Amino acid sequence: MKYALPTCAVLALLGSAPVMAEEAAAPASPHTFTANVGVFSQYIFRGISQTNEDPALQGGFDYAHASGVYLGTWASNISWLQDGDYYKKGGSAEIDFYGGYKNTLGDTGVGYDVGLLYYWYPGNNNPASLANADTLEAYGALSWKWFTAKYSYSLLDRTFGTRNSDGTWYVDLGAAVPLGDTGLTAGAHWGRQHYEGSGNGIYSYSDWRVSLAYDMGKLGSKFAGSELGVMYTDNTTNTVSGYTPNVYGSREQFTGYIKRTF
Repeated sequence: MKYALPTCAVLALLGSAPVMAEEAAAPASPHTFTANVGVFSQYIFRGISQTNEDPALQGGFDYAHASGVYLGTWASNISWLQDGDYYKKGGSAEIDFYGGYKNTLGDTGVGYDVGLLYYWYPGNNNPASLANADTLEAYGALSWKWFTAKYSYSLLDRTFGTRNSDGTWYVDLGAAVPLGDTGLTAGAHWGRQHYEGSGNGIYSYSDWRVSLAYDMGKLGSKFAGSELGVMYTDNTTNTVSGYTPNVYGSREQFTGYIKRTF
């Protein structure tokens, strides 16, 4: 014997379907919050070790809005301010604050990103050897597929502790190319740090980097957001320009890391 639902029950179920569909189609939140943490064999910034080749623990928090507006903060331990006796107190951490806007240029596939970045080095500097190292930069970047070009411009007169250096700039050209479906990404970078101000030209240099990163999510869902990588860096600094090995480590350096975004 076959049984049929009463007509009222069928109508009730049909009547409830649109409501269920509306609930399933609820719009996603325009707000996105992420965090990241990483362990590095050393902290390399613009081709120069900030920890004199010692390990670094790094992490940050980011907020992004669907409109393209974003804010974030990031921190790492450092040693160069203490190693060079540049700070009398503190000088063991770098804490960054940044915010900006990113979007794409119509249907061109070209992305752009503009913003401000403040580098804060808590502590008291030794005026005899270095100005306060806190630095404020404005930046703009263009990206297309695997390629990125970025220009950063210093707005203060003490760029990373160098006096009368407002207008100092850094150019960053980079590429990150996925290697098929392997989870591997090959990277390459070239940069130029140019210091403005009378007598500050001796601090200018170029740097380059090659890298290989592996998306550990390929190993299973529990590793999603994790990345394992290695990079090799070099630069054109020398002891004449003040970048001494006892403060910044050697020029040619390998760095390994593991980091997680969640």
